[in-house]
Amino acid sequence: MGQLDERTFESTVAAGCPACKAATLEIKSFIDRRVLLMLADPNDAGRWVHDGEKFVDGTYSITCPSCKHTVFESDMCPRCNAAGGLANALGDRSRLPIPKRCPSCNELELLALALVPATARYGGGPSPKPQPLAEYGEPGHHMVAYACESCDNAVVTQKCPLCDAPGPLRPRP
Repeated sequence: MGQLDERTFESTVAAGCPACKAATLEIKSFIDRRVLLMLADPNDAGRWVHDGEKFVDGTYSITCPSCKHTVFESDMCPRCNAAGGLANALGDRSRLPIPKRCPSCNELELLALALVPATARYGGGPSPKPQPLAEYGEPGHHMVAYACESCDNAVVTQKCPLCDAPGPLRPRP
């Protein structure tokens, strides 16, 4: 579990901003994004593949967009809870290299899973989809695993993909 459990998260965002009473809050979280790759380059922008529990688990900041009041903030790694790990998660590039071809069957296309920092708004009406804060290849965009659909070969990082802390990783919801 990250710094917030679901009950605490829900009560925090439902209350809105305690400083200016605005209903809408901006939430920053590391969430799962699927990326289709050909020759190690993205075929598309990717798509979110997280659920609500993983969104809450990856949350590292909740602020009010109106008055900039910080409602919640944590500098711990959102994936493994290493103290001070957020700076590495946001500032470092992915440590899992993606090959141009499948190492087992030489296929050109791979399916990858990344943890990506994103921002989303909550409250004051329908919530839009999260917006990525980093794109493939940029600091903050961390590959967790890749797989080949042709031969079922899969590679998963063994250390924390965000801050590089040694395993074992804590279980995610």
